[in-house]
Amino acid sequence: MVRSLTIPKTLTTFPRIYLSTKIQTSNLQPFTDHELTNRWNIYYSDFNSESFYTSRLDRSTCRRHLHQIHSRIIVNGFQCNGFIVTKFIHISSNLGEISYARKLFDKFPEPYVFLWNAIIRGYSKQNMFKEAIALYTQMQKVGVGPDCFTLPHVLKACGGAAALKVGKAVHGQIFRRGFEADVFVQNGVVAVYAKCGRVDNARIVFEGLGDRTIVSWTSIISAYAQNGQPVEALRIFKTMRSYGMQPDWITLVSVISAYTDIEDLGQGKSFHSCVIKMGLEFEPDLRIALTTLYAKCGHVMIAKSLFDEMEISNVIMWNTMISGFAKNGYSNEAITLFEKMLSKKLTPDSVTVCSTILACAHLGSLEEARKMGEYIDKSNYKFDVFVNTALIDMYAKCGSIHLARKVFDETKTKDIVVWSAMIVGYGLHGKAQEAINLFHLMKQANVTPNDVTFIGLLTSCNHAGLVEEGWGIFNSMKDYGIVPRHQHYACVVDLLGRAGCLDKAYEFITNMPIKPGVSIWGALLSASRIYRHVALGEYSAEQLFSLDPYNTGHYVQLSNLYASVYMWSGVARVRVLMKERGLSKDMGCSMIEIEGKLHVFRMGDRSHPRSDEIFEEHKRLDRRLKEAGFVADMESVLHDLSYEDMEESLWNHSERLAIAYGIISTPFGTTLRITKNLRACVNCHAAIKLISRLEKREIVVRDANRFHHFKDGECSCGDYW
Repeated sequence: MVRSLTIPKTLTTFPRIYLSTKIQTSNLQPFTDHELTNRWNIYYSDFNSESFYTSRLDRSTCRRHLHQIHSRIIVNGFQCNGFIVTKFIHISSNLGEISYARKLFDKFPEPYVFLWNAIIRGYSKQNMFKEAIALYTQMQKVGVGPDCFTLPHVLKACGGAAALKVGKAVHGQIFRRGFEADVFVQNGVVAVYAKCGRVDNARIVFEGLGDRTIVSWTSIISAYAQNGQPVEALRIFKTMRSYGMQPDWITLVSVISAYTDIEDLGQGKSFHSCVIKMGLEFEPDLRIALTTLYAKCGHVMIAKSLFDEMEISNVIMWNTMISGFAKNGYSNEAITLFEKMLSKKLTPDSVTVCSTILACAHLGSLEEARKMGEYIDKSNYKFDVFVNTALIDMYAKCGSIHLARKVFDETKTKDIVVWSAMIVGYGLHGKAQEAINLFHLMKQANVTPNDVTFIGLLTSCNHAGLVEEGWGIFNSMKDYGIVPRHQHYACVVDLLGRAGCLDKAYEFITNMPIKPGVSIWGALLSASRIYRHVALGEYSAEQLFSLDPYNTGHYVQLSNLYASVYMWSGVARVRVLMKERGLSKDMGCSMIEIEGKLHVFRMGDRSHPRSDEIFEEHKRLDRRLKEAGFVADMESVLHDLSYEDMEESLWNHSERLAIAYGIISTPFGTTLRITKNLRACVNCHAAIKLISRLEKREIVVRDANRFHHFKDGECSCGDYW
């Protein structure tokens, strides 16, 4: 029964425009209870209750508004009005107040399908997929059947939660309830199978669609693009265009992502032009896709310009840029950008953190690594298994296997990736026995090794010369159903080659079930250089020049092999070949970190502000070495020079200058940490061993192959590297 209301005469002329939904919500003040009552009384005669509450709900911007309207609904007895409650649930969900919406829903007696749709949609929109699926199950238990508006939201939840089993069940219901011709519903089915990695199933559903919309095409293109089949995604896009179908911005995101995966910058640029012509250059998802394209293809500065043009950049955009810097050798820039992100009070996610940790690992700065570790300890990611795995790798690559093991021991949930990271870390530092012991502990913990675990183990054996142990580990891979990859075969060749078993290494290559690649022939060439096996080295180099003709390292290795046996004519031939192909040798350089700043030195470098002091210290060290009986290893000189010039050449190596600077810049006893871009020569290795004893310092050198820990005149590699 409708309640009669008295309208105060003083308010009858209140302008109707006040209730218009076109009013800017930013200027709205919270409703007072008196105001709401009066306006209800005024307009009851002109508007029915549903229109009134719809307009008020459309203007709501916060929980307080919802609470006021909810109270008035109850006072006026409309809490069982399905239309109003459905609208209330929609608005609550849109405002992120899904818990408020759920309270209303739970109190509604025998909700019908529209109410169920509203609450399921709300949970799905808020990415609360498990709750949405649970409600759909409950809906069917109480005997309410879904309609065509229910299913798309349920399918979205199935895809978001990767609930393939539920998704298949819903797919079956679609046929039983006669929705198989509904293209909107079927698009949702395609998306479910795509997000669950079942691209073939998605394709079957797509092929069965009679009326394909742009959403249908986009769904199947995204399915292939997101599941590692970019070429097929682009082929389908080409087919779509042949039907005259115009792409929307969502389609373009998937297409650009596909070109990113195959690193086709040319086509990617073409689509960038298309995006600009369509006026979509500031669409956030497209901007992220384009930034990722340029970053992955090595054009980091173009990616940065796109990033800088974004007025409001979300976490995904920051992740894209930080990851782009980290993966393209711009480690300092990645760390700086992460610090800038924090200064803007933006909350990083695990992807941000892992990308920054990667940048620290590539930089090799233990100080930066410690800063990152301290940040993680104070953050919500302290017990995140992915973050901890990245930390283990970072500390290992920054020279502190002790800190890497500390993180490993403190990680409560250790999956195979965590165990493998620690084993690989031990391998990088040549601690073979520790790696093997950890492998046995892993098996006792009932964790099954994967292919990465065996790479770590084989690398450890390589650097320690444990041929028999390494061979046994390689042969045990079949016990775990793991098929060796190129990296495993390369490790075995390296293992045999470093131990001087060159003929056995070559025989192993010829009997491999796969065609040897660059890493395998590279390992054999390296071993040939160490043991001066010219014929085998030349043959390995021929294979490498055929497979990877523009890699400078292969030519340098062959040249060094010739130089080690005084074949200067061979050295000259290699230089001519490099010149013809436009190649030049990488300059050796060494870096040392002092008080958070990296100092870079090259051979004979006098550009440092303290160069006079550095060379004075360098001369002092050289005198002490000679007094201690050190004799330079002239075989480390790779040029045809006089004895005096050879000695001068060895004396000026970059790591020796870095050590001299470290000694004059740090207190007595401070550990020096140096990173070199090339393999340390035999002469410098012997000199640094003696310097560590004479100066009573630990010196950690990370060269192109591994870490060397020099202490008390000894090296952790045991002179085997």
